[in-house]
Order: sequence, then C-alpha cells, then structure tokens
Amino acid sequence: MRIAIADTIEKVTPDWLTVVLRDGGVIAGESVSAVSARALGTGQMCDSYRLTIEYSEPTQAPRSLIVKLPSLDVNSRAAAKLVRAYEKEVRFYQQLAHRVHVSTPRVYWADIADDLITFVLVMADLAPAMQGDQMNGCTIGEAGDAMDQLVALHAPLWDSPELLDLTWLVGNPDEYRATMTQLFPMFWDGFRDRYADRLEAIVHEAGGALFGNVPQYLAVDPAPHTVVHGDFRLDNLLFTPGDKRRLTGVVDWQTVGHGPAMRDVAYFIGAGLHAADRRHAEQALVRRYHAGLVENGVTDYAWADCWEDYRKGTWSGLVMAVAASMLVERTDRGDEMFMTMAHRHAQHALDLKAPIS
Repeated sequence: MRIAIADTIEKVTPDWLTVVLRDGGVIAGESVSAVSARALGTGQMCDSYRLTIEYSEPTQAPRSLIVKLPSLDVNSRAAAKLVRAYEKEVRFYQQLAHRVHVSTPRVYWADIADDLITFVLVMADLAPAMQGDQMNGCTIGEAGDAMDQLVALHAPLWDSPELLDLTWLVGNPDEYRATMTQLFPMFWDGFRDRYADRLEAIVHEAGGALFGNVPQYLAVDPAPHTVVHGDFRLDNLLFTPGDKRRLTGVVDWQTVGHGPAMRDVAYFIGAGLHAADRRHAEQALVRRYHAGLVENGVTDYAWADCWEDYRKGTWSGLVMAVAASMLVERTDRGDEMFMTMAHRHAQHALDLKAPIS
C-alpha cells in the first residue's frame, strides 16, 4: 500500500513519521513518540521545516530532520506546477543524486502525487551548516568551493545520452521555447512596472537587449549538455559556520534540468560576487572549473569554448530574476533579492558584452 503524502506540516505526525522512517530503513522496531516543527529558510516556492524528534526508546536515529512541503501560497503552487518544480526535485533525489558527486543531503523518503503539487521530502539536517546569503554575497574563496561543487555535479554525466531518457529532466524543449517566447516579454513588462522606481539604467539596457531578442536567446544551444542545477546561488548552498566557511551542501533542486553547464557557472559567479571581486577573479574561477572538468574525464571541451559559453551564460541570472519575481509569492526579502540579482546580472552581461545567441 502506498504511504500517504503528508503535504502540510499538520500531517507530519509521529505516526506518519514512524511509517516513513521505517520504510526508509532509518528505524526498525522503535517508533516516533513526539515531533515538533519550526519554519526554516527563505524559499518562496516551497515550505521547509526543521523537525525535532523524540523516539519511544533509545536509538541512533536522527533527532533532527528537514521536511519540505508544497507552499501554502496558491500562486507559488501554481508556478511550481507550471515549471514542474516539485516533480523535478523529487525525481532528482530518487533517480540522479546517487549518480553525481555533488554534496546533497541524504533523503530518507520522497514522494509526489500525479497532480505534481502534492509532495513531501524528508531529509537529513545538515546543521550547524548555515544557508548562504544572496544579498551579502560571498568571498572569492567560497566561490572557488562552489566551482568544485559544480564540477562534481556536471562532470559525471557530461554529454551523457542516458539523460535524454529522463523525460522529467529534459522536458519538451520545443514546447518550452514556444511557451517562454510568449511569457518572457510579459514577465519583463511586469517586472519593469513593479520595480519602476528601483531599476538602474544597466538593468533597462541589459533587459532590453535580452527580452527584445527572446527567440534568439531560446534558440537551440549546441553546447555539451549535462545535469544542471538551474538556480545555483548562495541561498541554495550550505556553509560551515565561522570565519573560514566551507561549502558542505547544495539544496533546492526544483530547477534541475538538462542544459549547458556554463549557465550554472555564470549564474553563480554573477550572483554571488560583488562586481569588483567578480571582475578580479572570474577568469581564474572559470579556469578552476574547467581544470576540474578535465581532471574528471571531460577532455573534449576546449578552454576557448568554455569561456565563450560562460559569456553566453551570464544572461541566465537576469532571466531568473525577472521570471521568478513574477511567478512566486511576493515578499519584502524576495523583492530585495530580485533587485540585487537583476543589477548584478545585468552588470555582468554588459561587462562581458555577452552574446544573446
């Protein structure tokens, strides 16, 4: 019998947790006797909670877990269904996480219903690791750790034909291009209207170039494809606490897809580093990433191609800032984050004279 999906925090009861933890092999004869939940994170597409758990008897089972559920906001749920965000994250943990080397939390139980909205993820708590801060940015050293994690994600299935069999990952590229050709200009108009008094000239310049040429941007990309995170930025990375932070976990796989690897690389560097640091360090960071690919068996991707794809990839951050802001629940922090992203990514694309296609 299929285990019921607890899609609200009220349904995450001791009895339900006992069933799923036994099903996942986390516990055997013992049972969960009590559970409490505390809201966690700043995500706008899902609701996440840290669970504190008590058991019926002494056990080595974890006393703290993370549970991820559909957003209570109707607009965020609708957006998640449109882009199949919940399905992608569940399937990534079920089918791909064990095939790549990127650091992700262990998932003890995951399921999603046919409506592509009702889902639940129960996963390991990586505390005391702390979420990065998109608006504050990161150091060049932390960005280097991020490049290593991207190699660990991209290299194992680089240009693998096996990925084409995963329809949830690949989707329908022609349908996607047709839909986004219609939606992107609408998102851009709404973005400019909503944030009219907050957008600097660089955003108007870069956005006009990009969203005025959507068909060219969405044209088929011949670059090698692999598993891409799609939203690889500081808010989705976990770091050890203290002055010398190290990257220990990559989370939020709702945008995972099959695409050009350098979009992840350019997106992170453009979003995570302040402009002065980025200009100083970005070529060294991209070279570090490229060297990591070579060390991990990707030998047919020349440096010149890598750098050119990186320049093209700088547009991905502006696309995310504009589209996501129009799709998810609006919050004060979300507005600040999208403004930070839009300005950093616009400057990035302009600095590198990024080609549209």
